[in-house]
Amino acid sequence: MAKQLQIQNLHVRIGKKPILNGVDLNIGEGETHAIMGPNGSGKSTLAQALFSHPSYEKTEGKILFSGQDITKESPDAIAKLGMLLAFQYPQSISGVSVTNLLKLASVAVGYKKPLAEFSQIVQTQAEQMRLPEEFLTRSLNEGFSGGEKKKAEILQLSILNPKLAVLDETDSGLDVDALAIVAAEINTLRASGASILLITHYQRILQYVKPDFVHVMYKGKIVKSGGPDLAQQIEQVGYGNLMDSRSKIKNQSVK
Repeated sequence: MAKQLQIQNLHVRIGKKPILNGVDLNIGEGETHAIMGPNGSGKSTLAQALFSHPSYEKTEGKILFSGQDITKESPDAIAKLGMLLAFQYPQSISGVSVTNLLKLASVAVGYKKPLAEFSQIVQTQAEQMRLPEEFLTRSLNEGFSGGEKKKAEILQLSILNPKLAVLDETDSGLDVDALAIVAAEINTLRASGASILLITHYQRILQYVKPDFVHVMYKGKIVKSGGPDLAQQIEQVGYGNLMDSRSKIKNQSVK
């Protein structure tokens, strides 16, 4: 299977503080990968660094998307290539409605159908996600609840149909009903052939979105990888016990 995303020995710092200490990860076309880990392990830093957030300095390593080096590309250029991010904390944008934002973004990524037809597609998708029609004409995320902001993020992804979607703790703040709706849209993206990088603390979203691979991030590195059963193991023993057992095995092998 062709590699969609390749992260090679990525080191990232904020100011003078190193956060990522050599991340390696390959995601194939159409694959779903989940990254789990405790607070402060570098998960969200990885998401931001992939999209060249100016506060996150890449000091070493390389990022390839569809074979193209995007390590130093701008967020705009990366998005136009087909890689999009759903934010952990979606920002409000006064004066820009959800529909207008999507119209502008869709044109930027090459959407060529009539805008009237596009507006109907957005409305239909919003109804499916149980977002009231009035939300489409309001300023982006202004007055939205936490769950509504996350739904709006996934609505944008579903309309723009990226080659790879990076979801930074999209499940946080969602009630059971909203989680099921969001997960269904993620699964629809997967069915369309998109690759998914799902960053999360908890296993609960993985009960709806079944990953092909699960990775554990700890102290700025991916320290363990496996199948969906690894998420269940984390749920049962916790990150601390998982790292302790890993350390014991490593020490025994050294002896």
